[in-house]
Amino acid sequence: MGTQHPDNAGVPFWGDKPFIESRDETKEVFENFFTLDCDEYMWDWEGKFADEAMIERLLSTYMEHFKKSQIGRDKFITIRIPNVWEEKTFKLARAYMSVLSAAEFAKSFRLATPPVFEFILPMTTTASQLAHIQETFRKTAKLHESIFGKSDFGDGYIRVIPIFESVEEISSCSKILKEFLASTKEKPSHMRVFIARSDPALNAGFVSAMLAVRLGFSEIFSVEKETGIKMYPIIGTGSLPFRGGINPENIKHSLPQYKGAKTITIQSAFRYDYPLADVKKALAYIKKELEKDTKEILDKKEFEKLQKLIRIFKEFYRETVEKFAPQINEMSKFIPGRRERVQHIGLLGYSRGIGETKLPRAIQFTAACYSLGVPPEFIGTGRGLVEAKKQGLLETLKTHFPTIVWELKHAGKFVNKENLEKFSKKYKWAKEIIEDIKLCEEILKIQTGPQKDHHYLHRNLTSNIAVKRELEMDFAKDIVEAAVLRKSLG
Repeated sequence: MGTQHPDNAGVPFWGDKPFIESRDETKEVFENFFTLDCDEYMWDWEGKFADEAMIERLLSTYMEHFKKSQIGRDKFITIRIPNVWEEKTFKLARAYMSVLSAAEFAKSFRLATPPVFEFILPMTTTASQLAHIQETFRKTAKLHESIFGKSDFGDGYIRVIPIFESVEEISSCSKILKEFLASTKEKPSHMRVFIARSDPALNAGFVSAMLAVRLGFSEIFSVEKETGIKMYPIIGTGSLPFRGGINPENIKHSLPQYKGAKTITIQSAFRYDYPLADVKKALAYIKKELEKDTKEILDKKEFEKLQKLIRIFKEFYRETVEKFAPQINEMSKFIPGRRERVQHIGLLGYSRGIGETKLPRAIQFTAACYSLGVPPEFIGTGRGLVEAKKQGLLETLKTHFPTIVWELKHAGKFVNKENLEKFSKKYKWAKEIIEDIKLCEEILKIQTGPQKDHHYLHRNLTSNIAVKRELEMDFAKDIVEAAVLRKSLG
């Protein structure tokens, strides 16, 4: 599933600038389907401006291609709608009408209809939210039909895909799924469930997010076993380890961590910051691997061990990030945008008992940390490893996060120890992260710091950024150059 996540550092292979305007997205969808051969594309209405006529433009511009590979039959566009319970928005009704008018447009050309029939709901926290989306769309479809005439949307039934975005909700999602399936009038033959990777890491740390995914998959497949309804998990991954670690260079090392997934998100950095031939090769590998049946349901004892590990790593991470937040927020202001976003404010932990520590969105957060030479993968991880070892849980961690050494080795190449030493003279968070890095090196037997020429160049750029910040000089070019070297903005 290609997505519109704005994490690319460089210029898309089909464009002439790194910033992608909403009017460019028609071209992007076409290239996603017919150059990269992705199966699906996320039409994103959450947190950004959307082209309401995108599907009509797409079909009008590339009709001959879509007569052969039809949307909704051969290629799929799945809309991520705004969550009206979490953010004040006026876009949901427009999203509904765009889907309905796209269906009419496709029908007029005798193409498969409806072209869009699945809605992704971000930040899902209750079964009633999923039911509400289905019911309000049904009413909108009926009203539309009563005014404009019979449509092919039947009684307005659409499939809804929940996204679970905190470690707590991911690791207990079976309750919501079972409640929804018990309450819905139409028993689906299958259900897709979306597990986020960026926001859980932002709110609970790198290790906790990765372990929560393991619990989430176990929860999802336990629902399949209990209800008999097939479950198809989607995992939302970015390129850098903190946000998922799925990129063309390390796909064979990182993909095994997500066994059980049936859809992987391929975000902008994956598609645009690597050579096109490598991207295509990696996508072909992913398709082949996702065909394997790798379902796993954890027993109660193992499940509880992972919950304990999540609490350990989350506590150390949050303790440091709350101190680091002012510097992250300041640096995030200088991270260049890549999409036409609307105003959004992230809140660490969604106010779950840790005060009101504000943080930027996950991409800006990750980019800010890397731009300072402080990969966020290490925050709290070293101290967490010590505590896990003390409690006899280190082997459990390695069993369920077998790629941890590989991921930290990758992130470790972008550590700027000189910057951290400099920051530590002023900030306690820097001292804690230095300790984390040393402990990771000792316990996991890894080396951090630059290893190849482009790592040294990245270190030099992050040193420039730190010095220029103090001198109040412009460091915008340094931020972009560093991002290009690590092949992702954040």
